[in-house]
Amino acid sequence: MREIQFREALREAMSEEMRKDETIFIMGEEVAEYNGAYKVSQGMLDEFGAKRVIDTPIAELGFAGIGVGAAMNGLKPVVEFMTFNFSLVAIDQIINAAAKIRQMSGGQFSCPIVFRGPTGNAGQLAAQHSQNFENWFANTPGLKVVIPSNPYDAKGLLKSAIIDPDPVIFMESEVMYGDKGPVPEEEYYLPIGKANLVKEGTDVTIVSFGKMVPRVVIPAVEELAKEGINAELIDLRSVRPIDFPAILESVKKTNRLVIVEEAWPIASISSEITFHVQKHAFDYLDAPVTRVTSADVPLGYAPTLVEATLPSIAKVVKAVKEVSYVKK
Repeated sequence: MREIQFREALREAMSEEMRKDETIFIMGEEVAEYNGAYKVSQGMLDEFGAKRVIDTPIAELGFAGIGVGAAMNGLKPVVEFMTFNFSLVAIDQIINAAAKIRQMSGGQFSCPIVFRGPTGNAGQLAAQHSQNFENWFANTPGLKVVIPSNPYDAKGLLKSAIIDPDPVIFMESEVMYGDKGPVPEEEYYLPIGKANLVKEGTDVTIVSFGKMVPRVVIPAVEELAKEGINAELIDLRSVRPIDFPAILESVKKTNRLVIVEEAWPIASISSEITFHVQKHAFDYLDAPVTRVTSADVPLGYAPTLVEATLPSIAKVVKAVKEVSYVKK
């Protein structure tokens, strides 16, 4: 295993697939000449040329539509949004076109396209550039929604997303592009829809995904261990599909569940998981399912407001203690 950055893992995933399949190309704002807004596509223009690494105007609706049309005609586009906040401009092409082509054509068309880019808060970016829309996309039949938490998962999942015959929303975090982690040199794929058991435990199950896992939940699990609480941690990796069997198996063992997500609480991923667990594992629960989410407000600009609004290590520790018996 070598240690590489999150951005490098993404670049390797795209480059490996593009070397094998000439129908794969990437497009988006600044992906070519500038090497990507976050340098994810650095060097790819030199290797693959301007026909396969394509700079676009600031026109998300337009280049998302071009990507959908290309996918329907036998190509495999990887469309980069500079941030998923800007994907709202292209929402019609994603929701009404890409997600529904297979069903509305009676299976005559597929749409093998990946929409990828950063999501969520990344410092003082204010309300319009700090949002989480994974639950919006996860609410749409016909889409898969992937949110990796480390370089290893990012590479294996993106490779699977690129070869998937249907549209995949692939969401990253701006603050994680420089994170390093072990990634094997040999080629590998990770299945979309299979959660990762990050840590086994006995006292409480914590379910999370994306940057919440390394930034908030893992440090919280370590703090809880100092107080004698042995938490089990599940990283979903994807929020459509959700690996419900993995969650249920864990809850039946620990009898408690805390869900941590960066998005707002209403109509959220944690809401769906809570319903599913209470329906299928109610008799195993020794405490109510608890959630740690962003406050139900637009994110402020001031650092104090950001801290007060978003999930934190302290908030996760507090939530776990509320559902757990603290060992003496």
